[in-house]
Amino acid sequence: MQLRVVTPEAYARIVLPQTAPMWAGKRDLKTYVNDNLEIARSPFGRRHYRTMGLFEGGALVSSFKRYDRTLHSGTRRLRALGIGAVFTPAALRGRGYATAMLASALDQARADRYDVAFLFSDVRPQFYTVIGFVEIPSREIVLRADALPKTRVTVKPLSDGDWAGVSRCFDLCSGGRTVFERTPLVWTWIRTRRRQRWEHPGGQEIDLVVRHGRGVGAYVLGIRIPERDTYVVEEYGYADEAAALAIPSLLRAGAGDLQRITGWLPPGGARDVVPRGSVRKRRAATFMMAALSAKGLQLTAALSQKSSAGCCWSTDRV
Repeated sequence: MQLRVVTPEAYARIVLPQTAPMWAGKRDLKTYVNDNLEIARSPFGRRHYRTMGLFEGGALVSSFKRYDRTLHSGTRRLRALGIGAVFTPAALRGRGYATAMLASALDQARADRYDVAFLFSDVRPQFYTVIGFVEIPSREIVLRADALPKTRVTVKPLSDGDWAGVSRCFDLCSGGRTVFERTPLVWTWIRTRRRQRWEHPGGQEIDLVVRHGRGVGAYVLGIRIPERDTYVVEEYGYADEAAALAIPSLLRAGAGDLQRITGWLPPGGARDVVPRGSVRKRRAATFMMAALSAKGLQLTAALSQKSSAGCCWSTDRV
């Protein structure tokens, strides 16, 4: 058996028709394939993303998507290997192919001096514990829109020219905590995936900002889903403590006449600018990490013990 890169075109031809029933959502096969190829052929994809496969006797028997990310934890920078879309054809399941494939990928990552591997498991997180992954607390929060405090701020729709300010806010309010690095390429990847709406295909993007002068003081990215009476928050950020006071108003504006605001539990610091709400275990997208170095072991141990805030935003999901 051999683990090697699968070209985007071969992955689209061999794997995507089989995974479409699970992950295409409301997209037809052509759109699903084109969306995947757009990511693979983008500047982000060429530098940070690969489709990988385990081959036996020349046949592709299991596959996954590989992402190269960087984690900041205080002053430390850690190389992180993201794993997504693990798939084995139905006729080949139960033979240990996925386990062998991921074990080989982790061994190679250790040799290449990565510090951690991470993934988001929608089903059977226990499968990944066999090869060294541990579950990091994964929760979601639910707020009543009418329970959020009001402040007098002018809320505007986010425009294309605001993204540099959004990036600045993200960096300013993320200082000191564990966070996935956001380079311009990563921001472009996030914007592309949100435009493709693969996770909430029936929703409407409602992205809002509060401006300070010509810049952005605070922002919220989210999806309105009227049939669920819910505004799903994907992330928010702010430039300073004064701007953070605008976040509840941005959330209320995003919800409009919808009653519920929900999303992944915000990371530390950002968690403190909204009311407590109700918090429950997230049943989908359970965040898991595997240590690949001494630094990675320290971080994984620390994150697995935290319970008062999330580790990352849903926009970082792979």
